[in-house]
This record gives sequence, C-alpha cells and structure tokens, in this order.
Amino acid sequence: MNHGQSAAPTSPGELLQLLRDGQARTRAELAAETGLARSTVRLRLDALMDAGLVAGRGNDAPTGGRPASRFVFNPRARVVLAADVGATHATIAIADLTGEPLAIERLPLDVADGPDAVLDLLIDTWRRMRDNQDPATPIAGVGIGLPGPVEHSTGKPNHPPLMPGWNGYDVPTRIAADFAVPILVDNEVNLMALGEHIRCFPDEANMIFVKIATGIGSGLISNDQLHRGDVGAAGDLGHIRAPHGGDVPCRCGNSGCLEAVASGPAIAAKLRAAGLDATTNADVVALVQAGNPIAGQAVRQAGRDIGEVLAAGVSLFNPSLIVIGGALAQAGEILLAGVRESIYRRSLPLATERLRIVTSQAGANAGVVGAAVMVVQHVLSPTVLDRELA
Repeated sequence: MNHGQSAAPTSPGELLQLLRDGQARTRAELAAETGLARSTVRLRLDALMDAGLVAGRGNDAPTGGRPASRFVFNPRARVVLAADVGATHATIAIADLTGEPLAIERLPLDVADGPDAVLDLLIDTWRRMRDNQDPATPIAGVGIGLPGPVEHSTGKPNHPPLMPGWNGYDVPTRIAADFAVPILVDNEVNLMALGEHIRCFPDEANMIFVKIATGIGSGLISNDQLHRGDVGAAGDLGHIRAPHGGDVPCRCGNSGCLEAVASGPAIAAKLRAAGLDATTNADVVALVQAGNPIAGQAVRQAGRDIGEVLAAGVSLFNPSLIVIGGALAQAGEILLAGVRESIYRRSLPLATERLRIVTSQAGANAGVVGAAVMVVQHVLSPTVLDRELA
C-alpha cells in the first residue's frame, strides 16, 4: 500500500513512510532506496529515533566488521485511543501505530442519551484502559466513529437521524479538554470500510462496505482512499428509496427508504407481525440460525431489497468487492444470497464479472481498527510528522 511517499523522500516524515512496511533496513539500504546521502539518512534516522518512532536493531549478517545496525519502525512508540460508537453499543480500544488494537472493550450505550453522556463514557473508559495498559506511552491521537453523517473537517455530526442532540456538536473540542492531541471524527461505516480495507483487503482499491444493523449505511473505498463526498454524506445507502418501499415511514422523514424495509428493526417488526418473538437484531439472527423459515425468508428478502439498491451503486461505482457487515451479517449466507441474487440480476455482466460479495472479515473490530488507522494516517503523514519533529 502506498502511504503517499514522493520520489525522493527528503524529510524524516517521508523516510518513515518507507519503514512503515515493518521491514528492517540498514543505512546503506535506505540511502540506496531514497537516493539520499548517507549523512542525510543518518540525520533523518536520528530525528526519528529521538521521537521513538524508529528503533535500531543488531544484525547477524557476516559483514566482516561489526554487525551493521538495521532500523525498523516502532509501532509501540505511541498509542491511539479509538472508539466505534453505534446506536446501541460502543467498541472502545487502545491501538498501536499500525491500528492494531492492544486492548478492547465493548459497552452497551444509547447514542440518543446525547453527546455529553456518551463522550464522558468514552473518556472514562479510555482513562481506565490506559491505567491497565501502559499509562506512560504518549497518545498520538483520538479517533471516533459515530452512527451518522459527520463533517470530517470539523468533526461535527451533520443532521444525524439516529442521534438526537448531536447535530453540530463540537466533538473534538469536548475530547480535547481531556486529551490534548489530534482528534478525528468520522461516520462509523466509513471507518468500518477503512478498517476492513487496510486490515483484510489491502489489495482491493475499489470496494464498498455495507453495514446492516439498526440502520443501513455504506463506506466507499475508491482508488485506495476513503471517499467521503462533499459534506461527508457519501454512502448513505439506507435513505435511498427501496423498490418495494411503498409508503413505509422512515425516521429520516421520508417514506419507502431502504432502512425502513430492510434494517434489523424493520425485519424484527415483520417477524412480530407474523407472531414471532423478535425485538433486537440479535433476536432476528438467532431465529435465522435456529432455522426458522419465516425469519429466513424475511432476511433473504431484506438481502434482495438491499441488493436492488446496491445494484445501482455497482453500475455507478464499479467495485471489485462488496463486504457485508453489521449485526445482521451474522445471519450469514441467507442474507448474502439475497444480496447476490439482486445484484447479479440487475447489474451489467461487465460490472459484475470480477465482483465478489463477502461477509466482513474484521467483524466487530472493523470500526475501531478504522478509527485508529484514520488517526495513524493523519499523525504519521509527512506534513504533520515533520511539523511535530521540527
């Protein structure tokens, strides 16, 4: 994966991009790879080693003299505080500088309790987790995913239908009162897409991640980059009109939205109407896994409805991969079968020739890994890092 290095890395930040692949290199190898003088490489490495971001390593290769020292990226130099906040629960983590979680907790919460209650919970949890981990390691930054549209440049939620009391709330300023580090906020499905891409499908440059749970949303990876759109509203799949949506009211104020007919709560409502005991996403999944034919049929139909809306996206965006995640993805093949059925029926053969449709590989950790990766990409970018080292 290209971390955006230029042809001849001249700054410490650019040199670090080379080392972020985790391979140890000698000064000579770095000089050869960059075209820089050995003395310049030495200066750059000194700056990175002073910051703890690069570690020296002995080398057993027989060089005739003493072992040449090799240099390697140190992902444990800082930690990232990450949180993936859903409508009904949050996954909270401390991660290293590759985005790999070092500690994870899952907590029930209600996002409708508002920003103060929810953010206080995140801050308290991070503090406690840090005390249990290594409280001395510096914090590189904080990454948060929220279940609604977010203006990424300011970190403020933008009219989120699921989140009463959050519109325009200055999340970074609230967190900065406790942690004075870079604070980045994004839509949680964008971060799930990023986590899934970086951790599980790094070779898929164009992919769509779909989350099916209390809401339905998607994140788009285009040319290896997260595509947020103009105001952070890209991927709002759940509020596209579903072909069989009719006039079912949606909480966004419109009717016939995909979310109103194919989300977890919508399926649960259909099952209750058929006399089954189903209120939560987990109830729906449990009925499917127990082989209940009514639940299986309802989930497959939800898959078809989602697939019909996604088919338009496949024709428009031409991904090579669609990853289905979220609580309902645990219903497994029966949901995927419905999605595949509609997409392959509705999309042109050329667009689906190489298209794979799979369930999430990162699972419940996708969002929190994505939140950490978002921070890492920012704080280790040459511009930001060089400013810090200067």
